Amino acid sequence: KPMALKSFQYYGYNSYLSDRLALDRPIPDLRPDGCKNMSHHADLPQVSIVFIFVNEASSVILRSVHSAMNRTPSHLLKEIILVDDNSNNEELKEKLQEFVSETNRRRPGFIKTVRHSKQEGLIRSRVSGWKVASAPVVALFDAHVEFNVGWAEPVLQRIKEDRTRIISPSFDNIKYDTFEIEEYPLSAQGFDWELWCRYLNPPKSWWHNANNSAPIRSPALIGCFVVDRLYFEEIGLLDEGMEVYGGENVELGVRVWQCGGSVEVLPCARVAHIERAHKPYTEDLTSHVRRNALRVAEVWMDEFKSHVYMAWNIPQEDSGIDIGDISERKALRKRLQCKTFRWYLVNIYPEMRMYTETIAYGVLKNSVKNDLCLDQGPENDNVPILYLCHGMTPQNVYYTSTQLLHVGLLSPTIDDDDNKCLVDVNSRPRLIECSYATAKRMKLHWLFTQVGHTPIQNRKSKRCLELAESDENEFGYHLALQKCTGQKWSITNTLLSSSLR
Repeated sequence: KPMALKSFQYYGYNSYLSDRLALDRPIPDLRPDGCKNMSHHADLPQVSIVFIFVNEASSVILRSVHSAMNRTPSHLLKEIILVDDNSNNEELKEKLQEFVSETNRRRPGFIKTVRHSKQEGLIRSRVSGWKVASAPVVALFDAHVEFNVGWAEPVLQRIKEDRTRIISPSFDNIKYDTFEIEEYPLSAQGFDWELWCRYLNPPKSWWHNANNSAPIRSPALIGCFVVDRLYFEEIGLLDEGMEVYGGENVELGVRVWQCGGSVEVLPCARVAHIERAHKPYTEDLTSHVRRNALRVAEVWMDEFKSHVYMAWNIPQEDSGIDIGDISERKALRKRLQCKTFRWYLVNIYPEMRMYTETIAYGVLKNSVKNDLCLDQGPENDNVPILYLCHGMTPQNVYYTSTQLLHVGLLSPTIDDDDNKCLVDVNSRPRLIECSYATAKRMKLHWLFTQVGHTPIQNRKSKRCLELAESDENEFGYHLALQKCTGQKWSITNTLLSSSLR
C-alpha cells in the first residue's frame, strides 16, 4: 500500500493498479449508435500517431500504444512515434526500449523514438513528434489514453474531404484511481478569458440537426488532435515561443478559424484519457498559462486583448510579464491574411461574453484603510466583505461605462453563471446576478468617476459605499451603504475607453 500511495503522488494516477491491468484490455464501445454502421472511403490516408510523455508510468504508455495498434486498422496506421521529453526514470526507458525493439523486429521501423536532451515542455514535444512523422495525417496525443474501436476512419474521412479541418476526438475519462472508463457527454471545446480550456455545450445548430453522430463545430481544442501533416505546417504548427504548457491549444483553434480552416469534434471517434489528480511535471502552471495567454492576446485578439488582461487582473501597459518575441507570429497572421478576432467571436464562439464596456478593473481599495480590498466573500452568501488584499479572483472588480460594478470571476460564456453586480438592497451592499438585478430594476448603478480617487455613490439611492468602524471582525471595519462622508475609492487599472469602442 505505501508503495501504491507513493506512486500515486508521483504520477497523479494509480500506477500500482495500472501495472496489474492487461495492456490490451477491452473497453466499452461508447460511440453513438449512428456511428456503428457508417461507411467510409476505401482509400483513406494513413496516419502517424505521436505520443508525448515525461516520466509517465510504463504500463500507461504501453497501454496507450497497444490500444492505438489494436484499434486502428493496420493498413491505416503507418507508424507510432514516442517523444520522451527527457524522462529521468531508468526503468521506464528500459521497459520501453524492450517493447520498441520487440515490435520493430516484427515490423521494422514501425515505432520511432525521439528523446529530448533537456525538458522542452508539451508544446515543443508535439512539434518534435510532428517533424519525425511521415504519414499524410498526424495524430498528436498524450501517452495516457486508450483509443476506442472505429476511432480512426471517421477522422481520416473528414480530413480527406477537407485538409483544412483539425479534428479532435470525443474524450471519455479514465478514472485516475480505479482506471474505469467514465462516459463524458458530447462536447465542443472552448476557453475562458484567462484562456484555460474547457468543455462547452455543442452549438445550437448541432442540436437542431438531431443527429448525435454528426461532427460538432468547436471554437478551440482541448489538447489532443489530428491534422493533415502539411497543412499543419502551412498554418504555423504550434507557437514554439510559448513555454511548457497551456494556451497552445486555444491559440491553435483561434488561429485555424481566423485563417480559413475549421475545428471539429467527432462523436464517432472516442478516446479515453486519464485526467490526473494533479499534474506532476511542473511546480505551478499558472505563470506559464498566463504568459502564453498574453502571447495569444497580443497576436490574435485585436481590441479584445484587454479581456485577457482583465481576466488575469494585470495592467495592459507595463504588465511586467515578458511574453517574448511575437514578431514571427504576427508576420504569420499577416501572411495568411487572417480574419479579426471580432469575426471569430461573432461567427465561431458566440457563446463567449464580451466586455467591451469595461473601463476599469483590478482591486478596489478605500483610502481609509488601504490594505483592505472589496472581496466577494463566501461564494453563496452574496454579501461583499472587506478582506486583506491578495488580488486573486474573489477580489476582481470591473467597472463599466454603464455604471455597473462586477465583483469576482469574469463569467466566460452565456452558459455559465452570470456575473455578480454590486447592488444596494435595503441600504445593504449585496452581490446579485447582473441580469436578474437589471430585469428587476434594482439599484445597481454606481457613480464612480475613477479619475484618481473618488467616492462610489449609488445613482438611485444616493448612498455611498463606505467603510464603517466595527468590532465584528478583525479588521476593525465593515462595508456599509451610508450618507456620503467623502471616503474615496481607487481601482487598480483603467482602460482608455477609446480602445474599447
